Amino acid sequence: MGAPADNDTPLKQQLRGIIVGTNTTAGRYFDLALMVCIILSVGLILIDTIEPIHQAYGGAIRVAEWIFTIIFTIEYLVRLYCSINRWHYARSFFGVVDLVSILPSYLALIFPGANFALAIRILRLFRIFRVLKLLRYLSEGNILLRAMVHSSRKVFIFFFSVSLIVLVLSVIMYVIEGPQNGFSSIPKAMYWTIVTITTVGYGDITPQTSLGQAIAAATMLIGYSILAIPTGILTAEISQEMGRERDLRKCSNCGHKGHDKNASYCNHCGTELESLELEQKD
Repeated sequence: MGAPADNDTPLKQQLRGIIVGTNTTAGRYFDLALMVCIILSVGLILIDTIEPIHQAYGGAIRVAEWIFTIIFTIEYLVRLYCSINRWHYARSFFGVVDLVSILPSYLALIFPGANFALAIRILRLFRIFRVLKLLRYLSEGNILLRAMVHSSRKVFIFFFSVSLIVLVLSVIMYVIEGPQNGFSSIPKAMYWTIVTITTVGYGDITPQTSLGQAIAAATMLIGYSILAIPTGILTAEISQEMGRERDLRKCSNCGHKGHDKNASYCNHCGTELESLELEQKD
């Protein structure tokens, strides 16, 4: 359990106002500086994978990575120190991300190469929603999330059906083309079928027989036909979710329904709408 609020000291309150608060000048500067550090840190990790840059500046990049790791470690410890409920912060989404973003540097001392997992620091940029006060826009994101959850069963059935089609076509192509034409096994034929049905078409394996080419053409047409299905499923669910977000107030002038929840005027004729309280009383 975290330390109770009664044990708060002026130092803890001041640090909390800077690190957690966004309404103070110091808090805004701290959050913006944190965003810059995260972006620079992730950028260094990414460019360090470019061999010429790694050969020329690898040492300097490694030093900079450790500087950022120390900064983020101090920040994490200070957040724990000034949190009202330390356990709640430690197991929260941001608390876990803050911890995981610094662990790879220390693990790299034991397991070489683990430092590339530091790219997970990019998840810390989710704090930008709080810094820029974008949380009020998350309701739109919730609509998309709920639509994805509600359509998960339909999408699963779709992918299961596609998997069966892929398996059948793979067996057919393996039998018709055979190892002499690159279809050396059914898994290899499945790779070709998936690549073809998704219209990617790498061309590393191609059917040589006339019958195989005819089946390949049919496979391509099947791919174009089924690509729109998951999009349609998700679009329908999003439409339903957006409909649920509308209220049922009826315009007294034109009778139109389906206004935004926060609407004060009819979006069809412009007449002022009755408040929700009055609608519920009626």
